[in-house]
Amino acid sequence: MNKILLAEDDNDMRRFLVRALQNAGHEVSSYDNGLSAYHRLREEPFELLLTDIVMPEMDGIELARRATELDPDIKVMFITGFAAVALNPDSAAPKDAKVLSKPFHLKDLVNEVDKLLKAA
Repeated sequence: MNKILLAEDDNDMRRFLVRALQNAGHEVSSYDNGLSAYHRLREEPFELLLTDIVMPEMDGIELARRATELDPDIKVMFITGFAAVALNPDSAAPKDAKVLSKPFHLKDLVNEVDKLLKAA
């Protein structure tokens, strides 16, 4: 069972994502902001950080940057309506991060997560 840390500030979206990923057999810890997610990352390792980009307290790009500093092997996937932000080469986003643009189907998210985790 893969451990996924989810950071998404939209409550409904977060609940849907948690349910879909758990139904696909993943263990999910979820947070509504980047700072809380970062504190959890410091406590235990995760295989995947799944994060929105635009969030209060700490955005997803900063969260991903700090996560890869803590664990260079962690996989990163951004879920966002602002894909151009993550793809900007000047951003501090991890270069091999995957970007999934909203809106997306939950089955597409689960498929992309599974592919990313199998690529390890």
